[in-house]
Amino acid sequence: MKSPLLFCWLLLFAGACSNQPPGNPTVAAKPVITDTAQWIIRQAIARHGGAVLDSSEVAFVFRERAYVAQRHGQQFAYQRSYTTEAGERIQDILTNTAFKRQLNGVPAQLNAKDSLSAANSLNSVMYFAFLPYFLNDPAVQLTYHGITTAFGAPHYELQVAFKAAGGGVDFEDEYAYWIHATDFTLDYLAYNFLVNGGGARFRQAYNAREVGGIRFQDYVNFKPTTDTRAVLSFDSLFQAGGLDTLSLIELEEVEVRTLK
Repeated sequence: MKSPLLFCWLLLFAGACSNQPPGNPTVAAKPVITDTAQWIIRQAIARHGGAVLDSSEVAFVFRERAYVAQRHGQQFAYQRSYTTEAGERIQDILTNTAFKRQLNGVPAQLNAKDSLSAANSLNSVMYFAFLPYFLNDPAVQLTYHGITTAFGAPHYELQVAFKAAGGGVDFEDEYAYWIHATDFTLDYLAYNFLVNGGGARFRQAYNAREVGGIRFQDYVNFKPTTDTRAVLSFDSLFQAGGLDTLSLIELEEVEVRTLK
């Protein structure tokens, strides 16, 4: 069940919908919120430590591969290092302007297709690891769908699409995010995709912890029991048991260093 009225009630409780500012009853209050969806995302990014992530170096291990992310505002450098079964040492480096691979410490030449695939997979890991940080990007198109109580506690429901310009190669993918209505934590998300025949996934956050001022969390990864890709219905599917557990998304050995 979704209730836009409940959203206003929560804002009223927090004082955001007050008709008059505290301590000055003669001055009419100015509107606090001009875009509900954008306001929710800003609160969520702040709750998850977005200000720290703006200027930081984060290292973690995901599925036996080592990742490092350096960010200076909009400038970034991502690294992924691992050893293949054949004993070859691979290091991928993605920045705002280029993707490079090193093989056993020597620059490797990849064709355009393989280079794009490796860059996208590295970027995807970082995207999900730091959610909701990237939901404030210019290419993001947000739609507010009210409040749902399908998970027990009230959650804001947001739909996310992407503009073709700046939205990446997967700009046609659709996402839904459920953000706790009082804690502003990203607790659930769903998305559909077109690559490899397409499909949809649902993720439930767990093992939330704060490291160096940034909130990290792992996810249980689900897939629907039927071939549905209507991401906004996945809260109901979750409640009805219409999802099968697929995998766990776990970040290990997380370290954060603030950059100056």
